[in-house]
Amino acid sequence: MKLFGLTGGIGMGKSAAAHILAQRGIPVEDTDELARSVVAPAQPALAEIQRAFGNEVISPDGTLRRDVLARIVFSDPVARQKLEAITHPLIREAWKKRVETWRTMNLCKAACVSIPLLFETNAESEFDATICIACSPATQRSRLAIRGWGAEQTAQRIAAQWPIEKKIAKANYVVWNEGGLDILAAQLEVIFGKFYIFSGRQTGAGGANRAEDLPGRISF
Repeated sequence: MKLFGLTGGIGMGKSAAAHILAQRGIPVEDTDELARSVVAPAQPALAEIQRAFGNEVISPDGTLRRDVLARIVFSDPVARQKLEAITHPLIREAWKKRVETWRTMNLCKAACVSIPLLFETNAESEFDATICIACSPATQRSRLAIRGWGAEQTAQRIAAQWPIEKKIAKANYVVWNEGGLDILAAQLEVIFGKFYIFSGRQTGAGGANRAEDLPGRISF
């Protein structure tokens, strides 16, 4: 099974790419969903967060007040690092367990883990190849404005990640997502086709296993 790491800047189309892959039968683990699950009520991480950030981040029903916590951590890099130290190890443990399950079941030729901070957390060595979804800053900000984000919130969230140029430089494959979903899908099919995922061909024992073994690098 080939394992792909999917990343990209916020608002650049990472979730759309993950959805396209899932539609084509590629199992996808979304670490954004894992991030929500590890801070659910009764989870140890929630108690750690309460101790670290105070009772104001917990609602009367015992759930995490994500909006309050976000205001704290995205305006203070030290606070964000404190939160990441609590949640990131748990998130990584969870997706690695899912990957191990996929490998044990041996039912798919490829699988994907979507990680916004893939390179920032030095996770790239866990994957056969990494894919970065990118677009122009203008398009990124336009998409985030559609979500209802103001200029300050947008700037804070973008600043919490590596610049997209740095992610592009680290990725094995780059998908430029300025067009429609059909164009995004076509680019992903080219990449996965290099690994014979969508073509019905299997990589033989002497075939390429990792991105660096394949000729060239695809960028769009």
